[in-house]
Amino acid sequence: MSKVTKGARKSLIWLAVILVAIYALLAVGVATGKTTLTPGLALDLAGGRQIILTPVLDEGSEQEIEQTDLDQAVSIIRQRVDASGVAEAEITTQGDNIVIGLPGNPSDETIDLVAQAAQLQFRAVLIVGDPNPTGGTAEPTPAPSAGDDAEQLDSVESTPTPSPSASSVASVVTGTEPEPEPSPSGSAVVTDAEQPATEPTPAPTEATTTPDRETTDGSSFDWLTPEAMADFNALDCLDPENYAGRTMGDPNTGYSACALDPTGPAKLAMGPVEVTGDDLETASSGPRQNQAGSFTGDYEVRLTFNDAGAAKFDEVTTRLVNLEDPRNQFAIILDGTVISHPTVNQRISNGEASISGGFTQEQAEQLANQLRFGALPLSLEVQSNQQISATLGEDQLQKGLLAGAIGLVLVALYSLLQYRALGFVTISSLLIAGATTFGVISLLSWGLDYRLSIAGVAGVIVSIGITADSFIVYFERIRDELREGRSLASAVDHAWTRARRTILVSDAISLLAAVVLYILAVGGVRGFAFTLGLITVIDVLVVFLFTHPVMVLLAKTRFFGEGHPLSGLDPRQLGREALYKGRGRVRSTASAPSSDGLTLAERKAAAKRAAAGEPSPQDVTAVDDEADAVDAANSETKGDAR
Repeated sequence: MSKVTKGARKSLIWLAVILVAIYALLAVGVATGKTTLTPGLALDLAGGRQIILTPVLDEGSEQEIEQTDLDQAVSIIRQRVDASGVAEAEITTQGDNIVIGLPGNPSDETIDLVAQAAQLQFRAVLIVGDPNPTGGTAEPTPAPSAGDDAEQLDSVESTPTPSPSASSVASVVTGTEPEPEPSPSGSAVVTDAEQPATEPTPAPTEATTTPDRETTDGSSFDWLTPEAMADFNALDCLDPENYAGRTMGDPNTGYSACALDPTGPAKLAMGPVEVTGDDLETASSGPRQNQAGSFTGDYEVRLTFNDAGAAKFDEVTTRLVNLEDPRNQFAIILDGTVISHPTVNQRISNGEASISGGFTQEQAEQLANQLRFGALPLSLEVQSNQQISATLGEDQLQKGLLAGAIGLVLVALYSLLQYRALGFVTISSLLIAGATTFGVISLLSWGLDYRLSIAGVAGVIVSIGITADSFIVYFERIRDELREGRSLASAVDHAWTRARRTILVSDAISLLAAVVLYILAVGGVRGFAFTLGLITVIDVLVVFLFTHPVMVLLAKTRFFGEGHPLSGLDPRQLGREALYKGRGRVRSTASAPSSDGLTLAERKAAAKRAAAGEPSPQDVTAVDDEADAVDAANSETKGDAR
């Protein structure tokens, strides 16, 4: 057995192992009652639960709910739903209401999660740690001091990350009081000489009991009780569920939360709540100016506190400006996620502060919107919570499946007419791709609660053509090699070397388009992009592990190897008048007693010359041969005469 044949059989074995593993795992889920054999359906096909929320301001509030506030609420609710694992949810605004459609039968916990109002808290930072969870309650090491770097607080230049919420470590300066001279990096940084002298801070240790709020400041390590440290160590900031919608904790105890910084996720341990959203009057964004009144080119977020909030913030900043990094930071927490943890550079006593850090206009606006939304005395009242039927229903699903079946039948008929017996390889490849897709989507429905929408069904139908195109590229390349006079085994080998590059490039473009569409789109369009990208990956898997190995094995058979008329690889049907036999020998076909030895391109060129009335190279050669024969005959006659 040749090495090529062994490789082909090994590829088929790997494909069989993958399919068996997929359906074995699915069978376990079905047997244990944790899933069903068929994929879960989205809201448009299976119905679900519709929740209508109405934002309501607290009694006596003079503020108004604007469209930006509703958009921010929708963004927060969408993050909560995504973190809970519910897929294909629909969240929109209708007037002043927020309409949420959850497919299937969501749990009460999910319903309560989307209906709770977002809260805004300000807590002093105690520790900035690694995002991974750690075992036990070992004492963490504080983050290294920024003084170790060439630039103090290199994180000052950080910019907020859009998802799930903007987070940054930025400078905080007052809006009206004198601002320190900027550092070479362009950020306002207070040097050690400008800060009051402080005694070295001991390493953090765990407190045995919860400290008293009246006698313990918010930056004390006493807030790191065994319970607080256990929560900090167990928190996994690589898990999306630990961001939006988390409990905000007891405001009078230490707290741990996750932040998405520009350098990646981070885990923060903090003290008790010292300022809340009720203390923040408003937040806005705009271009940043230096002391001379010139624009610096970046943007800042401006915070305005009410009288009570200004007094609290004065006390907090007076304490934090004298502490080492990272305890000179305060964390701003919205909906369980740290959206920013800026560094305090000076005391802020007038209730007006600004957060800067190299923000772009969009990033500054996003952070300002989050702060302004969290400052609203807002609650979400459930106006209705009812089960709804499918918006499209089973009838549309049947029509979609019928359209897919018709497309599959048309592709099969075309393959049989164009490639004859070779078309069965195309049909088999499509069936293998379909079985793999069905199993993978069913597993995703079980593991990730993915639900198939009508847009996802459309993506499956469109992908039939993309998958069939890969097989056609390969088969046509094989036929081109046969026209060049190669044997089938050699043609399969050479065609694969050239065709796989084309297939990979084509699928890479399709996958890139699907990824971009999935990232930029929302709702049902993302379902289309997901299935399109998924089947593009499966197409590559099938071509490499099934289509090519099968062709290698078929090339060894007599039916295909000798070019049977029904094989689809008959040289006479491909425009080739000679069949390659190996070792430089050519067997002429019945339709052409002798081979002209020309390639397809040479025959086309000869046909053009004949149409133009020009003699072909064969004609010129024939005339020369006839003249040579006449000369030889004359010479022979003269010899006989002598």
